[in-house]
Parts: sequence; structure tokens; C-alpha cells
Amino acid sequence: MTTVIDSPPLGPVLDDIVRTHRPRTERGSVPASIPHLAAPPFDRFGIAVATTEGEMFSAGDAGIPFSIQSISKVFTLAMALGADEQDSLWSRVLREPSGTAFNSLVQLEVEHGIPRNPFINPGALVVTDHLMESFPDGADHFVRFLAEQVGESAAGSGPYIDEAAAQNEFANGNRNLALAHFLKDFGNLRHPAQAVVESYTRQCSVMMTCEQTAKAGLFLARGGQGVSGSVVSRDQAKRICSIMLTCGMYDAAGEFAYRVGLPGKSGVGGGILIIVPGECSICVWSPRLDSKGNSLAGMAALADLTDRTGWSVF
Repeated sequence: MTTVIDSPPLGPVLDDIVRTHRPRTERGSVPASIPHLAAPPFDRFGIAVATTEGEMFSAGDAGIPFSIQSISKVFTLAMALGADEQDSLWSRVLREPSGTAFNSLVQLEVEHGIPRNPFINPGALVVTDHLMESFPDGADHFVRFLAEQVGESAAGSGPYIDEAAAQNEFANGNRNLALAHFLKDFGNLRHPAQAVVESYTRQCSVMMTCEQTAKAGLFLARGGQGVSGSVVSRDQAKRICSIMLTCGMYDAAGEFAYRVGLPGKSGVGGGILIIVPGECSICVWSPRLDSKGNSLAGMAALADLTDRTGWSVF
């Protein structure tokens, strides 16, 4: 249950957070294996809060699209669980923190092709494969799902796949292909390895703004209820949030829980999605990353925001 203390209006708070945390020097890094992520200027910084009452508060560069990368794993997991009446996905992927790199081949081999959780790359590949059972056009269906939650057409100003970036990322995705072939060899992929990696890469290459990403995640703050009905059950929404809390921030999940105290999922595009159950969904974006692959400015800003508002699951 979240704890909320008396706090100043969100609009001025977000404006002040942007002033405080927008990067002034070029610190941090971007992934060398995904060259297009180096394109945004280092001082980009946006933040948006979508509330369960239908309000939107944003500041900074919250209206500029960015590559959501691994934030996509939250949504594909929800889609897979929503289409899986038997919860059979959990026989193929676990729900434990990995303790190793998000693209580790060693752990996957030692554990016989069963990924530790759905938010590391091999786990997300299994989720993608599972999703392809119900939706053969997995990535395109994913964009339509996001557009519905955001309330903006994918053919207009809504979420879209940066196809050129996806092709580039796929061409440099040898590690993901290796993980997929490992999974296939252990019998934990049902579709061709290359097709699964291609769909996964296109999902990661979706472009969204902070405002859109916060809106898209709002169903998790509403106990699974999206804009046009149930996305997942209340129980599934709770469990997705619990996995976000324990596994959503690469190797910094413990530090994030300590500093922020909320379920979160980051992406190497510099975005972080946060859920305050019953209250709101938050997205922050700043492209430069720390050594764990999380947004430097985003992590600091979210710690500051939760200190000011009292939002926490603890």
C-alpha cells in the first residue's frame, strides 16, 4: 500500500525537478552496441505523471519521443499474461533476480534454458515467443496495444516502431541471437530463433514520449484496468509490479528499491517507468546511463520525487 504525505502541487514540483536534475555536463554513457541511442543530446530530460484520476502532469522534454528499449518488457509481459488463461508462461521463465548481466549466456546454460525472470533478455525472448503463439504479428500487435492504452493512433502521433533503428539493432544483436539459439536448443523456444529476436528487437525500437509511456503504464496503477477494460487481472497486475520491484532495474534493483521504493523498469534508451499502485504511473527520460545501464539523471530525479511526495510501497 502506498503512503502519501501532504505535498505541493505536482506541476511546480516537476518543473523544479527538471531544473534540478537536467544534466549540465556530459556524464555517463550510451550502449556501444546500439549506435542510434547516442543521437539525443546529453541534456535531454523529461518527466511525466499520469494519475488514476485522469490527470497528466509533465515538464521538460516530456513530449519528445525516445526509444523505450527494455521498458517494452513490462508491456509484452502484461500482454502475454492477459492472453494466457492457464498461466503456462511461468513454466518457461522464473521470477527471481538474476544477479548477473541482463544478457548473460553463462547463467542461461547453467540453468538449462530457463531464464531467471522476464525482464532479462533471455526471459523477454521467451515472453516474445509465448506472445507469438497468440499474435503472429507480435511487434505490430504490441504497437496497437500501446496506442490503445495511450489513446493515440499508431498511424498518427502515437507510439511507432523506428524501423531503421530496429534493423540496425538486429544487425548488431549477435548476443541476443546467441541467447535465442541457446533457448531453442534447450526446447524453450517454439518459433525460429531469428524470428523471435527480430520481433523482440522491433518491440524495443518503439518510440514513445514520457507522457505516452506514463499513460501506457497506468493500467498497472489501476489494478489491471486499461482504457477500454481489463488488460490483466488485479492479481496479475500486483505480480507484474512485484517483479518490476525485484528485477526491473538490471543489477541495481536493490539500490532502486532503497532509494525510490517503487516498482520500476528501465531501458537503455534512458527511460524509466515507475508505478505507484492506486495513484499514478510515472515516466522519466534522460539518455545518459550509469554503469548498470540506468538513466543517471532519471534515477536521481525519481529518488527526489518520491522524497518530496512520500510515494512508496513501504
